[in-house]
Amino acid sequence: MIAVADVKIWNHKVGVVLWDQQRNYGVFEYDKQFFKLGLDLSPIMMSVADAQRGKKVFSFPLLNLDTFKGLPGLLSDSLPDKFGNQIIDAWLAQQGKSSNDFNPVDRLCYIGKRGMGALEFEPASNGTVEKSNPIEIQELVKFAKEVLGTRSDFHSDMDSEKGFSDILQVGSSAGGARAKAIIAYNKITGDVRSGQVDGLEGFDYWLIKFDGVTNHQLGDPKGYGNIEYAYYLMAIDAGITMSESKLMSENSRSHFMTKRFDRQNNQKIHMQTLCGIAHFDYNMPRAYSYEQAFQVMRQMKLPYSDMEELYRRMVFNVMSRNQDDHTKNISFLMFPNGEWQLSPAYDVTYAYNPDNFWLKAHQMSVNGKRENIMLEDLLAVAKNINLKKPKPIIELCTEVLSNWGDYAIKSGIENTQIEQIDKQIILYTM
Repeated sequence: MIAVADVKIWNHKVGVVLWDQQRNYGVFEYDKQFFKLGLDLSPIMMSVADAQRGKKVFSFPLLNLDTFKGLPGLLSDSLPDKFGNQIIDAWLAQQGKSSNDFNPVDRLCYIGKRGMGALEFEPASNGTVEKSNPIEIQELVKFAKEVLGTRSDFHSDMDSEKGFSDILQVGSSAGGARAKAIIAYNKITGDVRSGQVDGLEGFDYWLIKFDGVTNHQLGDPKGYGNIEYAYYLMAIDAGITMSESKLMSENSRSHFMTKRFDRQNNQKIHMQTLCGIAHFDYNMPRAYSYEQAFQVMRQMKLPYSDMEELYRRMVFNVMSRNQDDHTKNISFLMFPNGEWQLSPAYDVTYAYNPDNFWLKAHQMSVNGKRENIMLEDLLAVAKNINLKKPKPIIELCTEVLSNWGDYAIKSGIENTQIEQIDKQIILYTM
């Protein structure tokens, strides 16, 4: 069990995190040499200015343990979410270990240099991947199903050891509840390799979400990748910034792929979710609002164009019924020069289910409302944030979403799903 780990970024030591076993939370302290770089990795909850004024250590024992795992948001953002943790737990079981004996600092060190964003953790406990081997998507899907099924007899026999090793390597560091993996993809040859090795010539780094792998919490149907791709096409046409995305066909499945925006020109980019940077707990769906997200952006001194971009996403989410709009689905990027910006949009898809606690209403409120949101509510938020021209944004979203059927057919969605979603899309008349 690891009690202390170094936190690094761009070959610089940021500080150390200590796991207090008795109190069951982590304590972080900045390295004094890090202050010289002028980088503020967590400007709201753990600012360098606060540290330099004498706040030597940072700990947040009152944060929800289920969400932050006893760590500051700066660090908990690097932890895997549900699917990644299930992979790690399966690996631990293979080693004859209990997940209870693997504290959150252990998990950070297991991630090591393989996490989303730019933070790295030492000592790395699962070795460094030196070689990127070819990967079979079909094998990854198979093992993702087995891991999510949490079979009591789940184990890796000799024939399937490579498949389990592959998903252990590429699937354990990605965030989110759905089954996914981090891969390197060659668009010319179609080759897929592990996405944990930098500098592969001819390859870009992508995140792939597996279609046909059921998540019991979200009830993902087969064909979910097609739906997310249609929403990607609509979002782009509605003026929303997103990373390049595509579908990868494999047997009868269509897996949704999106290029990683935390990797640019072989450079790692620091990333923080709204949940991590402001400690807005994504497991509290009735606690936060879009207006609070805009306030955080003001605190971070983000440009007007970013405010307008988030407003556009809010409008699109409301009209398209993307109600999985929680605080981990908004992120910010910081570059090595210290400049922050809103990240491209992600997880933009149909997410409405009147019988589901999480999806029956929006996770973040709009003008105080989570359902039955009217045109007047969208305009009220625009006034609140001093947005100059909200109506053209709403009109463009209306124009795009009114053509849902065309996007759906282009994306290969079944008629029953097309009709189901069509009934739920909201169109406003200006």
